[in-house]
Amino acid sequence: MRRIQAGSALSAFGLGFTVPYLYVYVAQVRDLGAATAGIVLAVFAMAALVVLPFSGRAIDRRGPVPVLLVASVVAAVGAVAMGFASSVPAAVGAAALLGAGTAVLQPALATMIVWCSTPVGRTRAFAMQFFLQNLGLGVGGLIGGLLVDTSRPGSFILLFSIEAAMFLVLAAIVGTVRMPGSPAFQDARPSGSGKGGVRALLGHKAMVQLCVLGFVLFFACYGQFESGLAAYGTEAAGIQPSTLGMALAANTAVIVAAQFLVLKFVERRRRSRVIAAVGLIWTVAWLVAGYAGLGHGSQAMATAAFVSTYALFGLGEAMLSPTVAPLVADLAPESMVGQYNSAFALVKQLALAVGPAVGGPMGAALHGPYIVTFVLFSLGIAFLAVRLGKQLTPEQNQPSLALRPSKVVARHEPVRESETAPA
Repeated sequence: MRRIQAGSALSAFGLGFTVPYLYVYVAQVRDLGAATAGIVLAVFAMAALVVLPFSGRAIDRRGPVPVLLVASVVAAVGAVAMGFASSVPAAVGAAALLGAGTAVLQPALATMIVWCSTPVGRTRAFAMQFFLQNLGLGVGGLIGGLLVDTSRPGSFILLFSIEAAMFLVLAAIVGTVRMPGSPAFQDARPSGSGKGGVRALLGHKAMVQLCVLGFVLFFACYGQFESGLAAYGTEAAGIQPSTLGMALAANTAVIVAAQFLVLKFVERRRRSRVIAAVGLIWTVAWLVAGYAGLGHGSQAMATAAFVSTYALFGLGEAMLSPTVAPLVADLAPESMVGQYNSAFALVKQLALAVGPAVGGPMGAALHGPYIVTFVLFSLGIAFLAVRLGKQLTPEQNQPSLALRPSKVVARHEPVRESETAPA
């Protein structure tokens, strides 16, 4: 488990070097224009949507480790190709490889965590992964910001090379992992045939409801960070662009500081109620963002309110990380863990694609309707979470119940004479 977590953190560290600067790199450094940069970002997202429906079945049939090794190499090749891309076809091709490779890493890593953990310990395992990934992204972005120089394309070649190296380090670390009960990773695979597919997944009512809930979660939060909420802050609240970096830093700081503080609270609560509480916290966050854009207070108050919005989102994220991902695993049949993880990753990717397209124009021009819309979405999260709770078993909703001693006691039944009489 430690090797899996270390590899996951290092891959996030590599991504942090380039993700914040991909648009600037394509549009300005390589001088390919804003339209090409938009196409590259779209291809990056679309590649994930293409490969995720197939990656789950591959994980279940071949095991997560071989799939992750292939994905790491593909992502590394894509990163290096992006560093040297000086034309539109080269940039688009590199984005396709990079997007496809990185998209498969998360469900493969999630499946490995599931195989190496118990339902009770899974909560902490996924919380640790989320903590380390955010820490890696933050540190990688910070160091990348110190190395980057828009006047020197060579500095970006260095950034993408570091990213590629981290993907290869991930492959090297995971290549040494021996899954429980398997003498070698090539033989590590779940019991069962791996059959089932989309029809079986769509027939699982609780999983379908969780996917719907997941789409709303990612649409109302992550899908707005760098598009709608940023546009709303700069246009309605008069936030300076530099403040956006401060807000994202506050989000990461809250996640890092609060992750293990909220873990004990989450472990003792029903998962459905924790997710519902996140919906309410995010409702408050959107109301605070609305206050920032009213213009009745000072600019300092608007800035503080806007940064507080990102901080409240971070608190909700820290509560979700040990809740949603383990629930996906606990709902999955043993032979379909990879398919369930990939399906949920696909839902997340769809939300991240649709969120900016919807939220960006609204946040820039329709300030009031934008806030009202996402207040309603956040309240919808609470409603959907409560509804999902009715479809879960007590152990799925609160794994800590499995640790409690049974309250059923043996009852002494009187022995009948007919049972003791000699034959």
